[in-house]
Amino acid sequence: MAAKEKSSGFIVETIKTVVYALLIAGVFRTLFFQPFWIPSGSMKETLLVGDFLFVNKMAYGYSYASCPNIRIPAVGLDIDAEDLCGFLRNDNTRIWGGEPERGDVVVFRHPVTGRDFIKRVVGLPGEQIQMQQGVLYIDGTPVELEDAGVFEEVVELQGPGRVTPRCENGVVGRGGICEKSRQIEILPGGRRHTILNIANQSSDNTQVFTVPEAHYFFVGDNRDNSSDSRFSTRANGVGFVPYENLVGRADRILFSSAGSSLFAFWTWRGDRFFKRIE
Repeated sequence: MAAKEKSSGFIVETIKTVVYALLIAGVFRTLFFQPFWIPSGSMKETLLVGDFLFVNKMAYGYSYASCPNIRIPAVGLDIDAEDLCGFLRNDNTRIWGGEPERGDVVVFRHPVTGRDFIKRVVGLPGEQIQMQQGVLYIDGTPVELEDAGVFEEVVELQGPGRVTPRCENGVVGRGGICEKSRQIEILPGGRRHTILNIANQSSDNTQVFTVPEAHYFFVGDNRDNSSDSRFSTRANGVGFVPYENLVGRADRILFSSAGSSLFAFWTWRGDRFFKRIE
């Protein structure tokens, strides 16, 4: 009898330990930092496919979007932040709210799908945003650009999606060098970051977008390979992003995997450990 009681007690304590650990992890992820693994090339070269980072949730305060998404496809688990904290949605406000600055790289919830996206803030509430011949205009004034040579990468399968990059120098076979024109974009206020060009396409010439109150305009740094605020939600784009949909600011890359798995340490990129996100 004593052995059975001891075994039962051990099982109960183990379950309690696991539950406590999950609760602590859930509170940490909700209030402080959320892990994020870059799944696509829309933010190259600032962020590469396979970069792993933590999103600073304290930067902009808290809303329903601060609650974590819990998705484990292998076991059919799909719990959305709105399932947990949807009662906080639709007032477009935040608790202890802070305003994002132009140039911040931000994780936010897609206004329609609820999936987490990561892009750069270029348009603030009340501003007019337009792209003309690939140049960003803010309130009718073009941002300053500096040529920065060519971005090169080897054409290979990237990330868990096993996709290959688009190239400005045409269709390039596996193992070849993919090239994209690179420029430094200088935003009002002096924030600098690189942007890439692949081709002349419709997203390089847009209408004038007037950013609504308490909304933001986001674009990807890999301008011709990004679904962002230049595309309306009716066209499966992002559109204007409500203030309450912000999750947090991306400040620094912890490490980066060039393979299909985060845990394939032999594929980690040696030059990206603790790299600051500009």
